[in-house]
Amino acid sequence: MNFTEVEFISTVEILGTFAFAVSGAIAAIRNRYDLFGILVLAFVTATGGGTIRDVLVGNMPVSWLTNNLAIGSALFGFVFTIALRSKIKKLQPWIFYFDAAGLGLFTVMGTEVGLEAGMGVGISITLGTITGCFGGVIRDVLSGIKPLIFRGEIYAMASVIGGLLYVTVLNMVEGEIWAQVVSILSIIVIRIIALRYKLRLPRVRNEM
Repeated sequence: MNFTEVEFISTVEILGTFAFAVSGAIAAIRNRYDLFGILVLAFVTATGGGTIRDVLVGNMPVSWLTNNLAIGSALFGFVFTIALRSKIKKLQPWIFYFDAAGLGLFTVMGTEVGLEAGMGVGISITLGTITGCFGGVIRDVLSGIKPLIFRGEIYAMASVIGGLLYVTVLNMVEGEIWAQVVSILSIIVIRIIALRYKLRLPRVRNEM
């Protein structure tokens, strides 16, 4: 891995952490949480998926405990959202875009962790999906709403497709950056298309 790729991965981590922190903070403000509640929801949204991933692969202590950039990015997302709280109604539609960006960025990070640990493709993609989705799951649970991934949204599926594309492109071209970019953009585009055309996963009818 060359210096440029290391820089790109660091940038991905910073942006992903920031994006999810903003997503969590906006959700907390929307639910009228106090200042501490906003901070907690921003932080757990930004670090929750990565924490679960690290526990599963035995990466201890979990990555954010020894990464000042990750902590700083989460705190900056919190401060950024608080500073613009007077415009929160205008910011609310952007929660989707911040969440989509965080999903794409963290899916790539989680998939890379699995591959670097020598795990199979399927497990690595699963780790990427956990990393991308479970910060949002924790956010929704703490917000008192049904998690987004259980509401028919093409969310976890977008993460899985992005992970598959990452592994595929990684095996086709030299260097990780192209695979990362393709994966991140594909997840964001899938989320936007799903919203635009109201695409949802089928639900099982309850006939009991």
